Amino acid sequence: MSEDRSFSRRAFVRLCAGAGAAVAANPRLLSASQEPLQPASKVTLTGDNGRVLKAGDLEAGVNYMFHYPYVTTPCFLIDLGKPTRSGAMLETESGLRYQWPGGVGPGRSIVAFSAICAHKMSYPTKTVSFINFRVDEARFRDLDRKPARREQVIYCCSEGSVYDPADGARVLGGPAPQPLAAVDLECAEDGALSACGTYGGAMFERFFDNFGFQLALELGSDNIREPAAGTARVWRLEDYTENQRAC
Repeated sequence: MSEDRSFSRRAFVRLCAGAGAAVAANPRLLSASQEPLQPASKVTLTGDNGRVLKAGDLEAGVNYMFHYPYVTTPCFLIDLGKPTRSGAMLETESGLRYQWPGGVGPGRSIVAFSAICAHKMSYPTKTVSFINFRVDEARFRDLDRKPARREQVIYCCSEGSVYDPADGARVLGGPAPQPLAAVDLECAEDGALSACGTYGGAMFERFFDNFGFQLALELGSDNIREPAAGTARVWRLEDYTENQRAC
């Protein structure tokens, strides 16, 4: 065996040993696989007049909401008014990694996320919403418990979880263990907006288990697990809920 081949073999053995040691030290590496898009029915977003909602119909900085991928699971729809970061790598509580594709629309500024907080699943109801998008500066404590200030965040007043909608709803502060689940948006050439699936740590079954009775009463339907299909109406959050709590 030549000296070069012997060296290559020794290097390969060292590489395998190093990888084994890394996995032994952090078993989550074995489960940190890429999580693909979770497909759901393609749903066209519509305004309160029933017409197809287009990118140009959204006002920058306004908090809109719709229900997807089920008729009872609320989502935020936001035009941030500026391009988002594309290709952000994020991770669920269970260690699955996924890549957020970024915003859509002419300025790649339109984003959508589940409006179910990743901590204790606070969500917008018709009576009150403790979670909402803040266009103005919000004060909070970051992940190192240091005072922080940031504009354009999704803030949950229930326990103080804060998310960055320009970076895939990455957690900026508070007890949330993962980003908000992201909605895969599609913007057609004419600007029409559709929802096509979700990315990330969806908690829908746990949400149904915890809030099923409340959802059935509020939305007047026993079939709380009915998938959204065809179209989904978009509201301004201020028109959907009676009270937005700010903290």
